[in-house]
Amino acid sequence: MALKVELKPGEKILIGDCVLTNGDQRARFLLEGSVPILREKDIMTKDRADTPARRLYLIIQLMYVSHDPREHHDIYFSLIRDITQAAPSAWPLIENINNQILTGDLYKALKHAKKLIEYEQELLQHATRGQGLRNGGAADRKSA
Repeated sequence: MALKVELKPGEKILIGDCVLTNGDQRARFLLEGSVPILREKDIMTKDRADTPARRLYLIIQLMYVSHDPREHHDIYFSLIRDITQAAPSAWPLIENINNQILTGDLYKALKHAKKLIEYEQELLQHATRGQGLRNGGAADRKSA
């Protein structure tokens, strides 16, 4: 069964290890076969991988498009260790990611990694709010 893809003008898509950029008009095409595909909104770049969860997403993305995902396992497990030490409460999300990788569904692992990124953002927001309270609410007064 073919996958129908529609791209907006200028939108990029990763197909295998190639990046395609659409021209100035909408385009629709069918892909047949099995190859890793990521839309521009789902592609993590090295520049954007500026937090532990985003770096984990990037490594899973590299595993997804790699001919040998095992090449990235050492970095993956190192990041998992760092994240669980810093935020043990993230373990259920990491366990979901691990399960998808073990079953070979790296695309679903990416989807679960997005949830980890969202959770990481929540933790950072809590930490930032807590920091403002520890400073006598100075951060809160500045924003008011």
